[in-house]
Amino acid sequence: MPSHPLRVAVVCSSNQNRSMEAHNILSKRGFDVRSFGTGSHVKLPGPAPDKPNVYDFKTTYEQMYNDLVRKDKELYTQNGILHMLDRNKRIKSRPERFQSCKDQFDLVITCEERVYDQVLEDLSSREQETFTPVHVINVDIQDNHEEATLGAFLICELCQCIQHTDDMENEMDELLQEFEDKSNRPFLHTVCFY
Repeated sequence: MPSHPLRVAVVCSSNQNRSMEAHNILSKRGFDVRSFGTGSHVKLPGPAPDKPNVYDFKTTYEQMYNDLVRKDKELYTQNGILHMLDRNKRIKSRPERFQSCKDQFDLVITCEERVYDQVLEDLSSREQETFTPVHVINVDIQDNHEEATLGAFLICELCQCIQHTDDMENEMDELLQEFEDKSNRPFLHTVCFY
């Protein structure tokens, strides 16, 4: 078992729904957790599929919330976006890009394969200084409120199991295989180094 709480990063594309729901659940369970997105901009659903609301990562959740209330409070209340932003602003002030964070984690969990590839690309492009391993695991989670909640509980259960292993490096593959069988979802796993 690690001597310190597991340092976990949860990553989706816009740091809005899937990573924030997992951040919320993990922090309530006592994990040292941060959440991120890998996109170039934050995208939230708009009035039509081809008209998303696009924000810079420097935009706070509060500013997004106020902007959407001004644009169409009823629409964004009905589709749950305002509720999601309200939750987000209670956790942290703004979305963060994974590529801009230089902190080290024991575990990086991504919520879709494209994000997993972006995280691996970013980690492999960094100069290795400490050669500390970081396990990058992908759990595919659809980007809707219900799946984000189910995915967050699955991620939390996985983190709790990893936290209680005696030898994370040697037990990880077996643990992930058990989770694949149990959840009926494929997991991707790569070890990178800082």
